[in-house]
Amino acid sequence: MNRSANATVVGLQWGDEGKGKIVDALAGVSRYVVRFCGGANAGHTVTVNGQKFAMHLIPCGILHDGVLNFVGNGVVFDPATALGEIDALLSRGVAVSPDNLRISSAAHVVMPWHKAQDSLSEQRLGGGKIGTTARGIGPCYADKANRSTAIRVGDLACPDALAEKIRHVAEIKNKVFSSLFGAEALDAEAIVPEFIEYGRRLAPMICDTGHLLRLACRKGEPILFEGGQGIMLDVDHGTYPFVTSSAVSACGVPQGAGVPPGATGTVVGLVKAYTSRVGAGPFPTEQSNEIGDRLRERGREYGTTTGRPRRCGWLDAFAVRYAAELSGVDELALALLDVLTGFDELKVCTGYRVGGRDLEAFDVTAMGAAECTYESFPGWTSDITACRKFDDLPPEAQQYVKRVGELIGRPVAFISVGPDRQQNIVHRTRLEGLK
Repeated sequence: MNRSANATVVGLQWGDEGKGKIVDALAGVSRYVVRFCGGANAGHTVTVNGQKFAMHLIPCGILHDGVLNFVGNGVVFDPATALGEIDALLSRGVAVSPDNLRISSAAHVVMPWHKAQDSLSEQRLGGGKIGTTARGIGPCYADKANRSTAIRVGDLACPDALAEKIRHVAEIKNKVFSSLFGAEALDAEAIVPEFIEYGRRLAPMICDTGHLLRLACRKGEPILFEGGQGIMLDVDHGTYPFVTSSAVSACGVPQGAGVPPGATGTVVGLVKAYTSRVGAGPFPTEQSNEIGDRLRERGREYGTTTGRPRRCGWLDAFAVRYAAELSGVDELALALLDVLTGFDELKVCTGYRVGGRDLEAFDVTAMGAAECTYESFPGWTSDITACRKFDDLPPEAQQYVKRVGELIGRPVAFISVGPDRQQNIVHRTRLEGLK
């Protein structure tokens, strides 16, 4: 296996780090691009020649000719969302067919009852709600583990069996929803033809993607694994319970794509030059003030999937170092550096104090009570969006980038200085073929 040809991109914060842009750059030197976790709760944005493309389920490699895109078995798949994205891409002249898009038959399907349960559960929690995207992701993963109430993508291609499963599960869900929430019953007879039609359209793309990827590994063909969300939202290692429902670190690649552990290749960790978070949960460096407002507006910090305004604050290098170590990150991609232009002073969190004592090691459970220790940096005022080399950056920006790499303990390989595909600085990467 030519492991060095592969790469994995993961977010090191609470998602929204700008993964779509770096995946787009790496897709240009890959044969395969694979989504391995999450579902339509992830939103990756790529800007090509001023045109913005927002993908939620379709891998970002779809914008490159000659790239085969896979939705892996670890994804929970919403066929209505996927087909909406496919139709939108086709209308804009982007080719989408079985020649460049395949969907794992073992991926689980997000059904109407999953979205209903998501909304009803959040309403019932009231002020203690988790802050989900209401896309049915958590309930779908729960049914995956429950097994008897799960529907997989492969079932969509078998109309008679699919109809029987939908009626069976809908009956169970309606009893639960009525008892717990007093909700109206879902109409199984309306759901059946809708999902049979989804299956008809998607059937040519459904296959055993894991087999094809293992074959690609044996041949040494370059594979890019596209992560969703960020490691601080990982179901096991994030700020539980304010997390997503899947393994979003590089540790989730083998399980979510059906490949051996060594196939992850070079792990690139995405870190935003500051921090943002959507929904509830601890956020030690949050700035609920003019600084946070300025970061939100300059960074256009509104969810790709939900449109919700994001909470914003300074970069938390203490937490990011933990996330990088967990995923075995080899190199960093620093995103949205241009957003920091114009600040007189910048701050980075280098550690936590809890109960008057400095923490020696990062503890995710301590984040709610943590006081941050900050290191300050001078800002810069010159526009950096036209910079294409590290030496083009103002000295203050260079200092900031170097120190971020030192604090996280990984080299900064890529720097994003604007939203467009060309607004990247390739700095110290070991990946080949990038400009």
